[in-house]
Amino acid sequence: MIAACVAGCLTAPAGAPAATPPQGYQSDAAFAGSAAANAVVNVSATTQRVSCYAPETLYLDALTPALGYLDGGGSPCDGAATTGEDLGPYPTQDVDHPALRVKDHSESDLRIDPANSNHLIGQSKWAVNAEGYNHLLGFYESFDGGATWPVQGHVPGYEGWTDNTDPVGAFDPWGNFYSLVLPYQFYYGNGGVHKFDNGSNQINPTVPPEAIAVAVHPHATLPGKTPAASWITTHDGRPDYLMTAKNANTGDPDKQWITIDTNPASPHYGRVYAMWTLFAFNPSVIYESHADARPDGTHTDWSTPQVLPTVSGKRWDTYLLPHVAPDGTVWTTTTNNPQAKNFGIADISLIWSTDGGASWQGPLPVAHDIAVPTYKNTTFREGIVNTFAVGPKKVNGRYPLYVSWEDGTGGLSNVYLTASYDDGHTWTQPIRVNDNAGATEALQPNLDVAPNGTVVDAFYDRRLACPDQGTAEATGAGIAYDPGTSAAPGTPYGRANYCVNTAAQFYRPDLTASGHNVRLSAHTWDPQLSALRPSCICSSGTFIGDYFGVASSGGVTYTTSVSTFNEAGDNPFFHQQQVVARITTP
Repeated sequence: MIAACVAGCLTAPAGAPAATPPQGYQSDAAFAGSAAANAVVNVSATTQRVSCYAPETLYLDALTPALGYLDGGGSPCDGAATTGEDLGPYPTQDVDHPALRVKDHSESDLRIDPANSNHLIGQSKWAVNAEGYNHLLGFYESFDGGATWPVQGHVPGYEGWTDNTDPVGAFDPWGNFYSLVLPYQFYYGNGGVHKFDNGSNQINPTVPPEAIAVAVHPHATLPGKTPAASWITTHDGRPDYLMTAKNANTGDPDKQWITIDTNPASPHYGRVYAMWTLFAFNPSVIYESHADARPDGTHTDWSTPQVLPTVSGKRWDTYLLPHVAPDGTVWTTTTNNPQAKNFGIADISLIWSTDGGASWQGPLPVAHDIAVPTYKNTTFREGIVNTFAVGPKKVNGRYPLYVSWEDGTGGLSNVYLTASYDDGHTWTQPIRVNDNAGATEALQPNLDVAPNGTVVDAFYDRRLACPDQGTAEATGAGIAYDPGTSAAPGTPYGRANYCVNTAAQFYRPDLTASGHNVRLSAHTWDPQLSALRPSCICSSGTFIGDYFGVASSGGVTYTTSVSTFNEAGDNPFFHQQQVVARITTP
């Protein structure tokens, strides 16, 4: 029996998006002042400590300040580390390289301990060389509601691979933090090209070319370990693998995600659900595996990975974003983004499990023919096209489901949001989230639902022009060092739809808007400075992340997102740092 739907529901898939945000448009001046008006607090988290680690692949090549890299290339640590982490070499490595300083912190995830709302852990790509895309995963931990971040370092256990990527984690019910890691190998060819050889020439033959794996940060410091180094990185004496790939060309895991059932009334309380995509030649295959967490930070064996359901005949699914409802039902969206359509058109579906991951149902359609945007004016690529969340309070007898996405129809990226109040059988007409009146972009939406049912849709916003020449804000943003500054008309001084802010829109559970978009970043920042180059140093394509973190608890909503702004001299080389914003949840 399907519960009665609230007003505005349609038969799935959802109808055409509304052209105007339901809260109406907001002036740029009002948006600029909304951070102060809402008492938003910003804390630069990753400038509070200096992290270093010894990479498996030593890469020191650099780009010049004229290209936006004032502190380019790999730099020796030289005793600068203040984290207390292990600087290497590491058990999984077959080399002995010097420790390098972590400079840039791109892409992020943020989680709040269900047992202590003042305990937060963020994760990010921890880059020692932005131009070479040479990074491990790193973490930063707060015990005072995000005011300070005293515990930081790289996530250990998988240093024997060139890169670890896609930061995502979850707390179990006892305050242990699970990081789901994607370690992979490549080496640098001519011109800095990343080379993924098919099983041969692996940079480290003692470990698999790729893997999906786990590291656990226990709630108590391990004997003989500093807080930064307190991680459980093995299971039964071996690396904690969920799967391994024999080579990186014909079996390429990617886009892993994790959730943990922290609902005391659930029959699967403490169950850890991990999902990932395996790109095997052309079609992709999506997988799930689960284990049960234990209070001491260990867990049971992982279940045999199982293939998840997809739309028949359309096997190109990815972007699994699982969440657990209070009754123990595991929900996730899947996104079909086929190569046959140049990865330019996406459809979103919904699948779920009611028996702890033993079996899966669906898919049901959510949205179709989404135009995946290509962002204008700058060189950073688009991110994960959609985001998903589950409400903790029932609406009309069901836990509400929320899906948001970016769409580039008409040439500019906008963010849209829809909801289902009948377990995904029907969806509301999509509403536009960003309320800018001008022709500027909103991108990379990230959803969360607070314990009181308030929905937050956080996103990057480009409506505010870059600071004008001669202003203190332009100096802090480093606009003079933007590679386009020396070549009008590319100069970004005063230019709209170029620089970036973090923003959010709050909604009641029925998607009634709570006011207008709120600016969460204190400063507008330049995405062209110190940007990671995910393809190679020789390519102009850059990266600020595919997503960023948002989480709500204890009456507060937090985001952790990129900024290159130099606030009070804490970021003089305009590196990508993670800034945590804090706002009272409506």
